[in-house]
Amino acid sequence: MSAKPAQHHYPCESCGADLRFAPGETQLVCDHCGHIQEIPHATGRGTTQLVELDLAAALRAELPELEVEEQRTLSCPNCGSLIALAGAIHASECPFCATPVVADTGTKRLIKPQGVVPFVLKETEARAALGRWLGRLWFAPSGLTKYARRGRKMTGVYAPYWTFDAQTRSQYQGQRGDYYYETETVMVRVNGRTERRQQQVRKVRWHRVAGRVARAFDDVLIYAARSLPTPYADALRPWDLAKLRDYRPDYLAGFEAEGYTVELREGHYLARAEMAHVIASDVRRDIGGDEQRVDRVDTVHSDETFKHILLPIWTAAYKYRGRSFRFVVNGQTGAVQGERPWSAWKIAFAVTVVVIVIAVGAYFGQQQ
Repeated sequence: MSAKPAQHHYPCESCGADLRFAPGETQLVCDHCGHIQEIPHATGRGTTQLVELDLAAALRAELPELEVEEQRTLSCPNCGSLIALAGAIHASECPFCATPVVADTGTKRLIKPQGVVPFVLKETEARAALGRWLGRLWFAPSGLTKYARRGRKMTGVYAPYWTFDAQTRSQYQGQRGDYYYETETVMVRVNGRTERRQQQVRKVRWHRVAGRVARAFDDVLIYAARSLPTPYADALRPWDLAKLRDYRPDYLAGFEAEGYTVELREGHYLARAEMAHVIASDVRRDIGGDEQRVDRVDTVHSDETFKHILLPIWTAAYKYRGRSFRFVVNGQTGAVQGERPWSAWKIAFAVTVVVIVIAVGAYFGQQQ
């Protein structure tokens, strides 16, 4: 029989209301009476207690029972996000696209998070970062910028990620290209006459090479959901994983958590693809010369481990004049990414100004 999904509530010791995690702190705060409670074992900078899990065992579905859990989730029919539910909540709104969604009645078996980077930015700080970002978009509708600045609060979501470690050894075959120069006679036109001239022409001398490279990969980061487009997730980098802490549900108090929809096997495939790009750079560096051709690389991966971690993101989905705009803010660094809105009248105004400037310049040019 499956275990009953865990429900985490943090009642205030003073008034009994629910506590929430305070970004940038190691405390739980009661918004009702202001009482503060420390999170046990949450002090210090980061942690060295995170446990790497054996990748091969996980891919065979042979992880220990302590590393998996049953979670109640809801799935957004619009963007595909999977939001973990706590308590008796049965309906909600998707934090990524503002689509109303209803909770599934069943549960989903997921690998537990091993680590979490707690929120650093408060909601007001994230909203201010979004306002500054929108303010730099000159062609954004002014109404949207004002609406975003004074609109409803942003939602704090812990996004799922995989990290992968591996030792790699690669054998390669390729070609090294070295530049050399030859003097050649060419015909050129000078003042209407054809003349012979000598010039240096660069050429490449190729010869075959083979060799080996090795690299240890640590914490190759893969976004484990599909709710954010890949460019959005990439734009939120870099993340300071030195601030990872052992996972405690206390950090999720007052926030939402997204379940992973990119399964471990697919995440592993994506991680190996990222490793392959790095190895290709290592191979070109090892070949040397002025140019390189890589014909073949055979890589052996060993000691492969992984972690499931949660990273903090502030999200906002604004509907403006019938259109939905989605924005995300890195809850650790304040980096912002979103759908760029365009104002038709601002573009038209800019085009008009350019046309007038060109016309005036042409007029004075003719006068001169």
